[in-house]
Amino acid sequence: MTEAMMMTRSLLLAALVLVLSGCVTKAPKPDNPYFAPIPAQSYETVPPANGSIYQAATSINLYGDGRALRIGDVITVLLSEKTQSTKSASTDVDKSNQINLPQPQLFGRGLSAFGSPLSLSAQSDSAFASEGSSDMSNSLSGSITVTVHEVRPNGLLLVKGEKWLTLNQGDEYIRVSGMVRARDVAADNTVSSTKLADARIAYSGTGAVHDSNVMGWLGKFFISPFWLF
Repeated sequence: MTEAMMMTRSLLLAALVLVLSGCVTKAPKPDNPYFAPIPAQSYETVPPANGSIYQAATSINLYGDGRALRIGDVITVLLSEKTQSTKSASTDVDKSNQINLPQPQLFGRGLSAFGSPLSLSAQSDSAFASEGSSDMSNSLSGSITVTVHEVRPNGLLLVKGEKWLTLNQGDEYIRVSGMVRARDVAADNTVSSTKLADARIAYSGTGAVHDSNVMGWLGKFFISPFWLF
């Protein structure tokens, strides 16, 4: 098998892998089990074991401020994400070499060829210059109400949830999960997304408008490492 045939076979195999990977990619759908609300069975009152009518899990603090502190409570996350990065690099290298050898002599007389004195000189120049820059900025604002799924022993609240918007040309969704300190929850049960620990925030969509902004498999192939040219 020639080298050209092997290269053609490799390119076809890479294109096939990209096509198959694009075919198996599934669009996200609502009601993801990870972001699903707390099931109703979790809110059922557990009969007291000692006969007492007081239960700490379902008690109401008459002097509290109504903040979400228990499993099943809701918290509104205020999305205020903004990132910006700038990077630049510049390199300039220049090198020059020159060698001059005097006329060689034999028995005190300079050597010559065809009437011209023999001499040797060499010169080399090399230069390299490159410049690159990168500038990226992103911002996301809005709000989403999530549910408290777990209360850790140290008081941290595990919150997560999703919100779907059905539009005329597709759907848009927001998914949020992370850990919140109870002290960071405001009196109106809101918290900034910048206060989420281990935050996972996703904002995207599905439908014709979203698909029109996605590069096709052939375009991905020409910018992938499989394309050697």
